[in-house]
Amino acid sequence: MSEKNPEIAKTIQTGKFKTNYHDQGEGEPVFLIHGSGPGVTAWANWRLVIPELAKDFRVVAPDMAGFGYTERLPNDDYNMENWVNHAISLMDALGIERTNLVGNSFGGALALALAIKHPERVNKLLLMGSVGVHFDITPGLDAVWGYEPSIENMRKLLDIFAFNRELVSDELAELRYQASIRPGFQESFSAMFPAPRQRWVDAMMSSESEIKKISHETLIVHGREDEVIPLSTSLKLFELIENSQLHLFGRCGHWTQIEHTARFNRLVRDFFLNT
Repeated sequence: MSEKNPEIAKTIQTGKFKTNYHDQGEGEPVFLIHGSGPGVTAWANWRLVIPELAKDFRVVAPDMAGFGYTERLPNDDYNMENWVNHAISLMDALGIERTNLVGNSFGGALALALAIKHPERVNKLLLMGSVGVHFDITPGLDAVWGYEPSIENMRKLLDIFAFNRELVSDELAELRYQASIRPGFQESFSAMFPAPRQRWVDAMMSSESEIKKISHETLIVHGREDEVIPLSTSLKLFELIENSQLHLFGRCGHWTQIEHTARFNRLVRDFFLNT
């Protein structure tokens, strides 16, 4: 891992481009897929989760195509099929035949699509604040995907993400703003979700009939006060996936793993350890 920037970890060839990914711990694999906020990286999303889960599991957390420090190619096409293929290519490159899968927000939609298309590659499934079913785009998500770089705009986004405003410091806003303006970051981000943005919510949907076929043991997690992805999405997923549990965190926005870190980590660990 880079001493200068903990977000830059290991690199491996996946198809036509190189992927930046974290790989810590030993044992049964847990594959973490981050969300789609501006300047996001796997480490920014999962930094409080990776070290804890790595005590019991092999934890793999990549920067998905178009995000973070994974290589960007000219004229990359960002869509769910290509993101699923990227995840599978990374699993193949790392010799992971089957994994526990965690998807956060956008990553939840990706995890759903992967479990539907490649059910044999998934052990247990965990969806947190997940996209993947129909909902009318929230003002919060519209603001996230429509982000124009400035410290003021980043501060507004962080206020949307977190229920606990004490987490939203000037230092964090500055840090995430700087992350959002790194070379290539905003260019690929703005190309992914141009207005009107409801179409990108719809493009990430899996059909309800396909979701109903998911037989994997599934844990669905949501913050009750989430202003980015409505609670109704997790209620719908709970209704559709027969072998599922639903855990709601009160006094929690879109940052379950940051606002309730210890409880979240215990929940995830117990879910994956219990057979």
